[in-house]
Amino acid sequence: MFFFDPTFIILIPGLLLAFIAQAYVQERFSRYSKIPSSLNMTGAQLAKYMLESAGLYNVKIEKIPGHLTDHYDPRTKVVRLSDATYNSNSIAALGVVAHEIGHAIQHARHYVPLVIRTGIAPVVSFASNLSWILFIAGFIFMNIALIRIGVLLFSLAVIFSLITLPVEFDASNRAVKILRTNLMMSPNELEGVKKVLGAAAMTYVAGTLMAFLQLLRMILIAGFLGGNRD
Repeated sequence: MFFFDPTFIILIPGLLLAFIAQAYVQERFSRYSKIPSSLNMTGAQLAKYMLESAGLYNVKIEKIPGHLTDHYDPRTKVVRLSDATYNSNSIAALGVVAHEIGHAIQHARHYVPLVIRTGIAPVVSFASNLSWILFIAGFIFMNIALIRIGVLLFSLAVIFSLITLPVEFDASNRAVKILRTNLMMSPNELEGVKKVLGAAAMTYVAGTLMAFLQLLRMILIAGFLGGNRD
């Protein structure tokens, strides 16, 4: 089975970075969750303030279960805050909330990478799932055409990951800028926010690397099979 072929070693750097990034973000969030912000605002209050300051009165704020499940849904214009951030006034919570509001502001300002990412997301999701079906089927039946189509479809997932990076970095930059200029957050607290968001950004970098390495592995397998057939 190709799952255990030697090309699997290509994925090791991505797996290691993903593990390190996940541990890093958990450590940073845990550390700064214990430090309350001098702003005296909960995550929900900060979200409301930032949205109103940006003139976004049509974006809803909802609480959802889970730990760090915070996200902005551009389809429904809803900012969903997790149990860990909604009622918390910690530096970590406010940083995460400000980041998600950054996405809402991106959406309202028609930030191009976000517009592209949102537009292609359904297609990429379908193509990514189909890519593995075709790739595995092609390998089982020794059909190089199916394998190559699978590789082509999976490349869309890599492109999606690359587009995601500037979207996430820009949302964090917007968050820090608002906390610094509009709310006058202290330099020490801002440094904590930057560390939390920087750790979170590492997870997206790791995801992009993993997608790229997976694509490279698929290409090598396709080339090996194609060479044998020739």
